[in-house]
Amino acid sequence: GFPEIRDRLIVLNGWSKTWAMTGWRMGWSIWPNGDKGAHLYDKVRKLAVNCWSCVNAPSQFAGIAAIDGPQDDVDKMMRAFDRRRKIVVEGLNALPNMSCITPKGAFYAFPNVSKTGWKAKKLASALLDEAGVALIGGPDFGILGEGYIRLSYANSEENILRALERIGAFLAK
Repeated sequence: GFPEIRDRLIVLNGWSKTWAMTGWRMGWSIWPNGDKGAHLYDKVRKLAVNCWSCVNAPSQFAGIAAIDGPQDDVDKMMRAFDRRRKIVVEGLNALPNMSCITPKGAFYAFPNVSKTGWKAKKLASALLDEAGVALIGGPDFGILGEGYIRLSYANSEENILRALERIGAFLAK
């Protein structure tokens, strides 16, 4: 723990990654005690109640079941995502003019494509249109995203290998 920052620490989390419940749109938060925490919580609560409150009951029960149920599948998923991450990173790093560091969380790779001669969003569009590979240009995540693309490895190993092959063939043109 970090007791020295406890009064300034806000934890935000959800079910999306750990239990593969990305479409369920549920999350949770932990707020600091005291005046600072209460003030911040009140501001966010006012926003939340109008933006994303009222998660439907089946989703809530599914979330409870995910937390309270056996966690064997979580471990199995983590191992599968680790294998897929290795395939993606090794595959991207084997492509010409592309480099990718190993992601530490989630299931997205964010390779540097600046040496390919393409702007990130143009490359993403061209890969979709010409190679059938869906990914997102880095600028969609902020001004520092130029030169990067984001792709998910929340797919089968077979589809990931096929996508890497198509990206490689496209870049070889």
